[in-house]
Amino acid sequence: MAFRGGRSVGHAGYWYPGFLVSWFLGVLVSWYLGVLAGSPKIELLFGLSFFCDNPSMASTRIVRIGDVEIGGDRPVAVQSMTNTRTKDVEATVSQINLLEEAGCEIVRVGLPDRESVAAVEEIKGRISIPLVADVHFHADFAIEALKRGADKVRINPGNIGSEPEFISVLEAAGERGVAVRIGVNSGSLHRKFADEPDQATALVKSCIEYVKAAEKIGFTDLVLSVKSSTVMTAVKAYRRLAKEADYPLHLGITEAGTLLAGAVKSSVGLGVLLAEGIGDTIRVSLTADPVREVQVAQEILRSLGLRSFGPEVIACPTCARQEIDIIALAEEVEKRLRAYRDPIKVVVMGCPVNGPGEASEADVGIAGGRGAGIIYREGKAVRRVSTDRMIDELFKEIDDFITAKRSQ
Repeated sequence: MAFRGGRSVGHAGYWYPGFLVSWFLGVLVSWYLGVLAGSPKIELLFGLSFFCDNPSMASTRIVRIGDVEIGGDRPVAVQSMTNTRTKDVEATVSQINLLEEAGCEIVRVGLPDRESVAAVEEIKGRISIPLVADVHFHADFAIEALKRGADKVRINPGNIGSEPEFISVLEAAGERGVAVRIGVNSGSLHRKFADEPDQATALVKSCIEYVKAAEKIGFTDLVLSVKSSTVMTAVKAYRRLAKEADYPLHLGITEAGTLLAGAVKSSVGLGVLLAEGIGDTIRVSLTADPVREVQVAQEILRSLGLRSFGPEVIACPTCARQEIDIIALAEEVEKRLRAYRDPIKVVVMGCPVNGPGEASEADVGIAGGRGAGIIYREGKAVRRVSTDRMIDELFKEIDDFITAKRSQ
């Protein structure tokens, strides 16, 4: 088990028949990822490996974004970015509200024009989560967004203009006590490192160069990122950056892709880093509804045991033994549970083989069979119900369980 500033990172697997196979495959995959990223393996625990040379290398500084603190031992915060026209205030506020409802904790809006910059103040006044202004090319846009109440500004120093323009943004942020994210990617490398053959090295060196410029004027309310669309380049870059700087790190695999491909790439890249204690806030970049970004980010953090976000559904894969439509059942249960916020583990199984065992690890569950299902609560079978009543009876048990927990 690795620890970072009071936050434990690890996962104790369950000893079921397929565990040894899963563990062995996990070891092989983790070893392979570690070799690709050029970092030695130092520990294996139930299929989750850690490759950091120094487990204590994670950020120690704490930076405030509105009313959310990141860094140190603070929980990893979930971010997303709107895809509306920012100058369309109604559409943007509506989407931000949906993102907040889904669990987004920090939201970013792009400011491509002056009308969008002008909208920042009204948007800020109508939402309740921190607002980040995302600015490229125009230092004056970033400064104006700060004046209009942005809780953080994200800039790429490599494309914001000259160094004096970069410094002018930092000075404006410093006057207001607002943080700045230095976001470096392959399109915004410092000119000194444009010809560096190793992309991860170029990203880190560029970022550190900008950090030094900020520190030179006494500005330290920084968040750093070195994103890449190539998973292992991002992993290598963030590992190196974590060793060289103690500022909070914003993790992401940039331009990860559509829902399935993007979720897989982000889960692999962010999962490796977070398991090593690297990362203080994350965005899963998807070519999809931004709400999906939040959902995937939450699942990544929950799978690593770093955060708890409402209900967790455990469902069996389909096979020849299923005696009910487990896909439809699991999807309906998951759909209904979106309205719930209490942390609860719900298991949905389609046959008697794994049902009882999996139900023993859940708060509430159902194991469906031919013509009937068994409702479980805290590992014990409580009653048998007809197939047409399974979902309603399951949620009756879920509601009763939540009420009992709240009253304790």
